[in-house]
Amino acid sequence: MAASVCRLGITVGRALAKTRSPILLSLRRGQASVSYAQSLVGAPETCLTTLDNGLRVASEETGHATCTVGLWISAGSRYESEKNNGTGFFLEHMAFKGTKKHPQTALEQQVESMGAHLSAYTSREHTAYYMKTLAKDLPQAVELLSEVVQSSSLSEAEIEQQRSVVLRELEEVEGNLQEVCLDLLHATAFQGTPLGHSVLGPSSNARVLTRQDLMDYLNSHYKAPRMVLAAAGGVNHEELVSLAKSHFSGVSFEYEGDAVPVLSPCRFTGSEIRMRDDDMPLAHIAIAVEGASAASPDIVPLMVANSIIGSYDLTYGGGKHLSSRLARLAAEENLCHSFQAFHSSYSDTGLLGIYFVTDKHHIEDMMHWSQNAWMNLCTTVTESDVARGKNALKASLVGQLNGTTPVCDDIGRHILNYGRRIPLAEWDARIDAVTPRVVRDTCSKYIYDKCPAVAAVGPCEQLPDYNRMRSAMYWLRF
Repeated sequence: MAASVCRLGITVGRALAKTRSPILLSLRRGQASVSYAQSLVGAPETCLTTLDNGLRVASEETGHATCTVGLWISAGSRYESEKNNGTGFFLEHMAFKGTKKHPQTALEQQVESMGAHLSAYTSREHTAYYMKTLAKDLPQAVELLSEVVQSSSLSEAEIEQQRSVVLRELEEVEGNLQEVCLDLLHATAFQGTPLGHSVLGPSSNARVLTRQDLMDYLNSHYKAPRMVLAAAGGVNHEELVSLAKSHFSGVSFEYEGDAVPVLSPCRFTGSEIRMRDDDMPLAHIAIAVEGASAASPDIVPLMVANSIIGSYDLTYGGGKHLSSRLARLAAEENLCHSFQAFHSSYSDTGLLGIYFVTDKHHIEDMMHWSQNAWMNLCTTVTESDVARGKNALKASLVGQLNGTTPVCDDIGRHILNYGRRIPLAEWDARIDAVTPRVVRDTCSKYIYDKCPAVAAVGPCEQLPDYNRMRSAMYWLRF
């Protein structure tokens, strides 16, 4: 029998669900403004069921007339080798080019007749196929997703057609310098390990991937225990479980020869990579240290620390009145066009860093103040800094769950990362538990006197020598 577990975020939420509270109803319908506390209390339940073959079904019912349903899979560029890097991205392109039951034209017509949006994405550890549609069309949506994932035609003609599309995308992505810079950062930080692979893969692989390579990848990684069928919006969990049993019970949970793919540990290497081009107008720089994994208890203090550093863009108003100290300096001293603190977390490691865009005359100054912001987190962060960072983080966590698609994505990734959906009330409690001492101790653990990884693209002559940047990762204090 399938084991089913339904969970409410907090006890009060359970009581509200039973009494059909107006607060909860207004939240579900999106018809009223509510306070932050009410949004936590009125959070809908997330239900989780595991089928006999190991596939997990998770949903959140909000009462909307629309819903988003999708399949999240533990597969991405980290599971690829140098030889087949880019296979997952290639498969993403092949997903909607026809199935054994529906040719491409019929598939597109059926999606359009439903007024639905069918999409997919691939990251370093996850692959997702999802559809946003009217709630009444949930059965058709699940059936189509099942076909796309299990019965993709992968015809030789379509493969050759998509090969040229992928190669064009690889050329176009070179113009997205932020993506290029962060890919280079991963390549140098995790050099010699699968996490250093880009999601898109090299053009040399895209030119030679065969149908057999795609089939081998599907057979190795698209297994039921590594899949989550997630849904949010106007969905009934029991109906979703019934649909999952109908369409996904046949997904295999066995590996050929018991050859279960195991993630190899990814070693972080303090290093740098520079792609200098003085003809470019702006330099794109990223500096990072090894961060916490997705399930690490240190993740919340590091998220608060990143909120304290914040982000900045030339289009922001405020200038010297911005709350982030680094943003104020950037505005007053014209240090950069934009910057953002980021934390990319993976199953067993992460990248904690700052990415900025500046002209060639302010690289050294911006790097100095970015590292100075890190040192302040490790040594002198104040109560007011932490309070501001906590408020900003709470607002961000609530704000990003605006709509059924972000909620569905949140459910899918949480089940893969944590085995459960972490409710907003729990995030709130963990954020409230962060103190200045916790921030200082956690940042000292990950940042202070650690070797950074640095990536630079553009006119980066003024970027300091690596040894200088390394020596700025600690303070000589007496």
